[in-house]
Amino acid sequence: MDLFDKCREFYANPRFAQKIGYPTNPRLAQALGLYPYFIPIESAEGTEVVVDNKRLIMLGSNNYLGLTHHPRVKAAAVEAIRKYGTSCTGSRFLNGTLSIHVELEDELARFTGKEKALVFSTGYQTNLGTIASLAGKEDIIITDREAHASIIDGIRLAPAQKEAKARYFRHNDVDDLENIFLSYPLEQRKLVIVDGVFSMGGDIAPLPQIVPLCQKYGARLMVDDAHSIGVLGQGRGTAYHFNCVNEVDLIMGTFSKSLASLGGFIAGTKEVIHWIQHFARPFIFSASLPPPNVAAVLAALEIIREEPERVEKVNRMAGKMRTELKALNYNTGSSQTPIIPIIIGDQFKTLQAWDVLFKSGVYTNAALPPAVPSHLSMLRTSIMATHTEDQLEKVLSVFKLVKKKLRIQDRPPKDEADG
Repeated sequence: MDLFDKCREFYANPRFAQKIGYPTNPRLAQALGLYPYFIPIESAEGTEVVVDNKRLIMLGSNNYLGLTHHPRVKAAAVEAIRKYGTSCTGSRFLNGTLSIHVELEDELARFTGKEKALVFSTGYQTNLGTIASLAGKEDIIITDREAHASIIDGIRLAPAQKEAKARYFRHNDVDDLENIFLSYPLEQRKLVIVDGVFSMGGDIAPLPQIVPLCQKYGARLMVDDAHSIGVLGQGRGTAYHFNCVNEVDLIMGTFSKSLASLGGFIAGTKEVIHWIQHFARPFIFSASLPPPNVAAVLAALEIIREEPERVEKVNRMAGKMRTELKALNYNTGSSQTPIIPIIIGDQFKTLQAWDVLFKSGVYTNAALPPAVPSHLSMLRTSIMATHTEDQLEKVLSVFKLVKKKLRIQDRPPKDEADG
């Protein structure tokens, strides 16, 4: 038996995915011409992209404020290349810390209202390194069932996971969270981790209820603001949105959404950041963030401060879009942000809907298992502050066509307890 036999079988046999318990069937989707992934984009201008010489409206980007093509952001990245080169060729511990890294960390600390910040090379690494370095084998990690994959993997790397001390509460269910608290002694060390904005559903963690529970039961609280920065709290994230910055212990964020770059950061007290800096293996053993990426983030932060109307606009447009989609009897779940899921439920019909939209000039993301539960198969759409009214009107006209062609029913998702 060869190690690669399963790879060959997965590629050659469209039914093999079911045999090994993989929840989707990529080869079958490819054979049917309904494979929505790894599509090469030839050109991108923010709200529109070119694929196979065809222009499509981009409704699947995390570029919420439309800053990836902002002239100041691009100019800052180019200037950083001129000054520092294209790469640091080393880890932050060795030759990879530039003055521009320190400048960005200081700015992020101010932006999030925290004492110190630490920049990682990717957002995924930020969660892996932070969680695994903080949670020891005697500690309890508690997180939402719909937490991002990087949080789940960070928990798996933590020593606490080896002692079966990781717990998951029902999505945004503070009563279930409290029940977990009650199952442990008050003196037990605990870390609660939640997404500020959930990346698939676009709903917001109820921090006003979670914060007092964490205080009552002696737990530290970490909020993943990957999809909240640039969207909530005048762009400063979920804690600012709910006026509880001082009560949230750690704020994590990424640069690949509203901040028009690549990378991530964690912000908190100087003592905690110092610990993470010296114990987070994904930070210690990775090359540092390249200079143009750092400079792009600095420019994006400056624009957010100077142009708060971008944040207001993207939320206003998203609210209007949700209203229009609901009027068409689409199920948009509990979205409160520019992330608007179109929950279809059936995997095959979701792919068909994606295909109609794509062929009609609208680029969306098909979210299927294992990214979401099977009954929540959806099209993940997201609004940008730079979308025009004409573009969104065209999008709505295509969604009307999808509804007519596929007869998609407005069906609310099953109760999470049933999933």
